[in-house]
Amino acid sequence: MAFHRHTGPSSYTVGTMSERFDCHYCRDPLHGKKYVQKEGRHCCVKCFEKICANTCIECKKPIGADSKELHFKNRYWHDNCFHCFKCYKSLVNEPFMLRENNKVWCSDCTAKEDAPRCKGCYKPIIAGDQNVEYKKMVWHKDCFTCSQCKQVIGSGSFFPKGDDFYCVSCHEHKFAKTCAKCKNPITSGGLTYQEQPWHSECFICSNCKKPLGGKRFTAVEDEFYCVECYKECVAKKCAGCKNPITAGFGRGTSVVNYEDESWHDYCFKCTKCARGLANKRFVCHNGKIYCAECPKRL
Repeated sequence: MAFHRHTGPSSYTVGTMSERFDCHYCRDPLHGKKYVQKEGRHCCVKCFEKICANTCIECKKPIGADSKELHFKNRYWHDNCFHCFKCYKSLVNEPFMLRENNKVWCSDCTAKEDAPRCKGCYKPIIAGDQNVEYKKMVWHKDCFTCSQCKQVIGSGSFFPKGDDFYCVSCHEHKFAKTCAKCKNPITSGGLTYQEQPWHSECFICSNCKKPLGGKRFTAVEDEFYCVECYKECVAKKCAGCKNPITAGFGRGTSVVNYEDESWHDYCFKCTKCARGLANKRFVCHNGKIYCAECPKRL
């Protein structure tokens, strides 16, 4: 962007006639009168202002012989009309820019007019102002605020949502999923169990407190257990082999319950002939389990 300086007055001379000359236009004698000489012709002041004077581009009036004239690129101004279109500061002997509609602007107003506009306050962002840019938009640093709490985000972290921007705290409370256990927002990572979100550090074994994410576990009355803790602390003991009954964790998936005791399905068999009795008729005699035939042989 180039700024210019005006040039001086056009080439004409103003003086008082001491010789006998007549006005080139009205032929009135000029002896002893004020006259203007322009392009080798002598004319009275009245004819000069009517016929020869340049017109000020600002006030549209002739620039008389007694006025100071400024010109630039075939445009003319009275010196007191040569001011900034925006702030009205005089531009005599000052750099300026000629803009649309032949209006002259000072360098300061030109810089403000051409500067990018803040998305928040719509005022220009002048060189040196601290600002924030995002997707071809720009804000003064203090105008870039959270849409929820209105606190200045500035150069801090933020989350965009449509045309709104949120600080980390407001985004967590407004949009983040809430952990089913601690009820706090899940800002990163996490896992889902039965359509409920959990922090990875909250989804742990109720006994040993080890994380269960990506590992085998079982749920008992809203408590979670890893395989080892379930066997040790929760699982019923088989009345046959005395080992924990861990349905789904090892051999066998069915449990046989009778009165207050439980068996692996493969351990529930006749005491005498060892025939498997899961889902079959059996007889309990003196606290022992038999098939329907063996008690007859006792």
